[in-house]
Amino acid sequence: MMIIFLFLVIVRESCMPGHYERQLLNDLLKNYNTLERPIANESSAIVVKLGLTLQQIIDVDEKNQILTTNVWLNFEWTDHNLIWNESEYGGVADLRIPPKYLWTPDVLMYNSADEAFSSMYPTNVVVTSSGTCTHIPPGIFMSTCRIDITWYPFDDQKCEMKFGSWTYDLAKIDLQLQSPDGGDISGYIANGEWDLIAVPGKRNTLSYSCCPEVYVDVTFKIHIRRRTLYYFSNLIMPCVLISSMALLGFTLPPDSGEKLTLGVTILLSLTVFLNIVTENIPETSDAVPLISTYFNCIMFMVASSVVLTVVVLNYHHRTPTTHTMPNWIKCVLLQWLPWLLRMNRPGKKITRKTIMMNNKMRELELKERSSRSLLANVLDIDDDIRQIHASGTTTPAGGGARGTPSYNGGYHRLLGRSYEEGAPLLAPHSSFCFQNTRELQNILRELRFITNQMRSNEDDTEVRHDWKFAAMVVDRFCLITFTLYTVISSVVVLLSAPHIVTN
Repeated sequence: MMIIFLFLVIVRESCMPGHYERQLLNDLLKNYNTLERPIANESSAIVVKLGLTLQQIIDVDEKNQILTTNVWLNFEWTDHNLIWNESEYGGVADLRIPPKYLWTPDVLMYNSADEAFSSMYPTNVVVTSSGTCTHIPPGIFMSTCRIDITWYPFDDQKCEMKFGSWTYDLAKIDLQLQSPDGGDISGYIANGEWDLIAVPGKRNTLSYSCCPEVYVDVTFKIHIRRRTLYYFSNLIMPCVLISSMALLGFTLPPDSGEKLTLGVTILLSLTVFLNIVTENIPETSDAVPLISTYFNCIMFMVASSVVLTVVVLNYHHRTPTTHTMPNWIKCVLLQWLPWLLRMNRPGKKITRKTIMMNNKMRELELKERSSRSLLANVLDIDDDIRQIHASGTTTPAGGGARGTPSYNGGYHRLLGRSYEEGAPLLAPHSSFCFQNTRELQNILRELRFITNQMRSNEDDTEVRHDWKFAAMVVDRFCLITFTLYTVISSVVVLLSAPHIVTN
């Protein structure tokens, strides 16, 4: 029983609170003035060391240009009025005192965007026997940050957090950087949108226009980089797919009736998609984002494809009764451009030699038509009229019998002179065996009409085919051109970013 009693007495004495800490607090705070700068020499500045521990990047608001972070600040200074001898107070080495009972530096974040301006939580100040005070207030800080969206969404942002005394100048408080490495990121929680690169710190001294004194501040620069996987999968890849669908529109036959509808539908879908993207882009005129430049290039390509699709359909449905094909279109769209694109019409192989031969044949045909008589051009026959004798008989050509006309040279051997408008088709005093000249005239007139109709139909069909082939050439040219434009613009715009591959 005695052993149990002694044990209970010892435990009770050990559990009873000591009076040394209370006595120490009473002695330290008895005549303590929170307005007094705790320094031994009034002419010297109190040294305050400032450190920063970044816990988390909560949000980066590009539109309002505000950075929200979870930060622990670390203040350290020496209070000359809070020094004691540990042996006199039962070995008490440190105290925890609320900051409202002590002098604390009035350090604030200059570029705060918080409504209360200061969001530091008033935690206790740890005071050691040597007078060293350590104050680590946590807080959710909202700081202004100039967002540079030039390379959005492949951008880096450098947001500053500027801390300094609001009323004490350099002669009163010497604010110094606690660690030369800057902020502590050992306990940083990774953000899903941003990668943390570094948090360097720098001590600055400068004067403001309001006050002649020199003030000191410590600025921490948070360097972050945007992760691009989300933007690749949700912005860039859909845009590339939409632009590739616009290229497929050039392979659609004009007779299908859906060629223009496909182009307009793609243009509208890209416009709607671009409006959704614009909602996430910061509203600023300082720079044009890289993603906007890329979308503008694709939008220009899709809009141009719709315009050229209209041109292709116009060419495809042209007829000789409404349009005449100019010579430059024949030269460019029917000869040289198909030769460059390696396009051939069925049964006609287009080469440089055939182009030159066709041009020469066209010139010779024009000369021949201009030298033949009107009736020969109408009936498309040779015009090798022999000289008619003054007696009214024709000279045989090719061994024909006397008095019998030879048709080797064409119908003009039946006539005494060339056909003229309003003149009879046959001479009234010809030596032919035909006696009814009026019937022969009607026959020749019908032959001329039939020949003109057949030639007109053939010419119309050939011209229609020429317009359709010209439309095919424009389609092929647009397909190759816009494919190269899409690939080159995508590579140039995206590779111009300082970094692309960032998870």
